[in-house]
Amino acid sequence: MAGKSLSGKIAVVAGATRGAGRGIAMALGEAGATVICTGRTTRAEGSARSDYKRSETIDETAELVTSVGGKGIAIPTDHLNKSEVQALATRIQKEFGHIDILVNDIWGGEAMTGSPADWNKPLWEMDLDQGMRMLRLAVDTHIITSYYLSPLLTKPGGVVVEVTDGTLEYNLRTYRISVFYDLAKMSINRLGFSQGHELKQFGAMALSVSPGWMRSEMMLEHFNATEANWKEAKTPPGFALSESPRFVGRCIAALAADPDRQRWNQASVNSGQLAKVYNVVDIDGTRPDVWSYMDAEEKGLNPNIADYRVGKL
Repeated sequence: MAGKSLSGKIAVVAGATRGAGRGIAMALGEAGATVICTGRTTRAEGSARSDYKRSETIDETAELVTSVGGKGIAIPTDHLNKSEVQALATRIQKEFGHIDILVNDIWGGEAMTGSPADWNKPLWEMDLDQGMRMLRLAVDTHIITSYYLSPLLTKPGGVVVEVTDGTLEYNLRTYRISVFYDLAKMSINRLGFSQGHELKQFGAMALSVSPGWMRSEMMLEHFNATEANWKEAKTPPGFALSESPRFVGRCIAALAADPDRQRWNQASVNSGQLAKVYNVVDIDGTRPDVWSYMDAEEKGLNPNIADYRVGKL
């Protein structure tokens, strides 16, 4: 990271409890930003819980942001609840007056995708209620959040980042698990594009960003691994190109600090693409690029995994 490039900036990471959201919040903190961390799960007794029902909290995320050099602030928010998001906007307006960066990383539908044996089921064999819940978690949350927080965005100069899985280019050519998941992830690509269309007249911008194969808390747990020993754990070959949640966050922080960031307006990019442009490295000092590796695989080029991770593990 290039010093405190975001010092004095106010960021909101919606969905900061764990995974990419936590990693993005920490990376913005590394760059010196004040980061408002939102989500449903807190340490408070009787607090709401995410659909994952896991132990991670936004309080922990805020503390991690502060520990790496930023200022973390935890504000409990259910992003499907319009009144709660409106209250969040009112509080931010009162305490800070504006925001410079809005990251929409709300999700919560991972458990609904099922195991690989459940993938590619036709629509009429899916659980309709569960599928509609997935769409609400993936799309409605992002729209509600942008509706109430976009008016607080600095204009000119503000940045909205829509976090999804797969770029527009990749998702256009690739069926993603189920009709519901496919629509959820593709919709966020378009949401970045459409918000960018609206914001550019004010000198602000929006885009969609996709992490690669991420070593989230849930993914590491799935492979019975930790961040300290994941390289020795029993994982599929492609996992050698996995990235920490902080990697995509560092890419977003670099973009947000770029005086020429408007060039990315309405774009759909992945972490590997941004990392090359901004010379970003992961917490281990390497630069993984799983999306380019998968592209080479699709083209039948028999790529060597080692060629797609710059630097030594």
